[in-house]
Amino acid sequence: MDLTLTPARTALVVIDLQRGIAAAPTAPHPASDVVAHAVAVALALRAAGGTVVLVHVTPSADGRDALRPQTDTSARQPGPRPTDWSEILPELGPEPGDLVITKRQWGAFYGTELDLQLRRRGIDTILLAGISTNVGVESTARDAFERGYEQVFVEDAMAARDPDEHAHTVRTLFPRIGRVRSTAEVLAALEAATRQL
Repeated sequence: MDLTLTPARTALVVIDLQRGIAAAPTAPHPASDVVAHAVAVALALRAAGGTVVLVHVTPSADGRDALRPQTDTSARQPGPRPTDWSEILPELGPEPGDLVITKRQWGAFYGTELDLQLRRRGIDTILLAGISTNVGVESTARDAFERGYEQVFVEDAMAARDPDEHAHTVRTLFPRIGRVRSTAEVLAALEAATRQL
């Protein structure tokens, strides 16, 4: 099915493309490709009049709001994080007009003003990208679905720590709550929309 987008009602929501997360190995797409694809979509959407939202995750300065429930497997690496761990990758921005959202957990909606800012701008469609597919991106996608947003998952602008984790989310969950497309397909849809303006 062809992808049609209305840029003024579309936001690219980039999840956790920050120094500390993008520095770790990813699959099936290397982080450098994920970032390059997210940058390409961001540039095209900005040029078409859409909204770019850059989301990064970090606990507060004192760390007391970090999640600490007991789990069988820890997702956090031991030891202190570098001081630039939560910095958004500079190639992504932010540019004037972009929104920056700081989250304290996996999903970008809970406890943030993301939903408020999207609705005040008349956004009804979200393009999702970032790391990790099955953690921050999936958590945000589930919340977005429950809030009634149309979603497009830019498959090659996201990755996980393991190729099976990425594949499972992309094949089983995302098609139930939105549409899975490549960067090339999203760029073509934005180009088509721009020609109609």
